[in-house]
Amino acid sequence: MLQDRFLVSPWVAPSIGEHMFVLGIDPGLTRTGYGVLSEDHGSIETVAAGVIRTESGAAIEERLMELYRDLQTVIREHTPTEVAIERVFVNQNLRSAVSVVQAAGVTLLAVGEAGLRAIEYTPSAVKMALAGYGRADKAQVQRIVARRLSLDVLPEPADAADALAIALCHVQTSCLQRRIEHAT
Repeated sequence: MLQDRFLVSPWVAPSIGEHMFVLGIDPGLTRTGYGVLSEDHGSIETVAAGVIRTESGAAIEERLMELYRDLQTVIREHTPTEVAIERVFVNQNLRSAVSVVQAAGVTLLAVGEAGLRAIEYTPSAVKMALAGYGRADKAQVQRIVARRLSLDVLPEPADAADALAIALCHVQTSCLQRRIEHAT
């Protein structure tokens, strides 16, 4: 079930004149967060943020198909030029890790089918880029995202906040890479 929350905010980041429309994705089988940012000449605007939910009692193939279709809808509606996704990491709970890997695979399929390339960022890289600390907790990330994007409220749910953080990390990283390329 696709749930969308639209947010609009200005934020200025260092840039070298190339417009980006970034879709950030935090994959998960039960909840996949997404956030869409528009960056143009250093100005960042939050276009949309939300979650895609699947019913935990449904068969895995139905859940993955629903996730895939909803991701296609998000990509079609927002037409990103770039996609950033949280890289799956293995945690203690193997069952949880497998479902996240499955969701990430479906996410990559939807992105690839749209003719886009996904840039992956580890959770610690996103936290390091935004907070300067790779072990920042979810509440810290939410506050930083809200502050950096001039949002009046903390982005919720946490999956949507994480997706915005991933997109923001990508914008920040891409702007820095463009500056380095421009300087050399």
